[in-house]
Amino acid sequence: MRYLILTDLHANWEALTAVLDNADGHYDRVICCGDLVGYGADPNPVVEWVTHHCTLVVRGNHDRACTGLEDLEWFNPIARMAAVWTLDQLSAGNAAFVRDLPRGPSFIDGIEMIHGSPHDEDEYVVSADEAAEAFAYLESPLAFFGHTHLQGGFIWNRERVETIPPVSPHCRTESLGIESGFGYMINPGSVGQPRDGDPRASYALYDSEKRKVLYCRVEYDVPTAQRKIRDAGLPLFLADRLAIGR
Repeated sequence: MRYLILTDLHANWEALTAVLDNADGHYDRVICCGDLVGYGADPNPVVEWVTHHCTLVVRGNHDRACTGLEDLEWFNPIARMAAVWTLDQLSAGNAAFVRDLPRGPSFIDGIEMIHGSPHDEDEYVVSADEAAEAFAYLESPLAFFGHTHLQGGFIWNRERVETIPPVSPHCRTESLGIESGFGYMINPGSVGQPRDGDPRASYALYDSEKRKVLYCRVEYDVPTAQRKIRDAGLPLFLADRLAIGR
């Protein structure tokens, strides 16, 4: 089975459609590590697409915040403003879909799907030391996660944890073979708001028969996404950061 793995879409319709065009013909199912909404100006189109096309989705912290399940006191002012705006914009049906998303981990075809870490959906796994702790809680040797907006991840080779870098800014894809006996935490990177210094939308493809992950980056219409954010009255910082991937 060929999977398209998405995470951290953040209501960015331009980024999502660019990813789908780029990945067209290379996947059979779509699975997602959460944060469909928040920050971006197109929560309804993004949620509607996910509703009809994703086989498995786990919730993210912004999915909770933007549907009234999270205390916004813990969000920074910009994220809080975006969450309040999104809650007002979401249709009743779309809000219900997002609100009912399951908390990870969830499993499909031997894949573990989580948002933050296997023991805390809100934990940021950024360093090898943090990943080493997370590996102890995994129930599958292959897990996909998001939350950090940083493409890459970690490999546990039974001796130490190694860091997987993102796709080079000079490349469009990087492949990774999945070896038996090792553990993998794979972060596809954010579709809608990358924060690794590369503004291109991020995603991953996984072929369960070939046991190969393909990390991908694709350019998208950043100016249109920025204009929509500004026209919606969302914080200007949310538009500006899209151009630099931070």
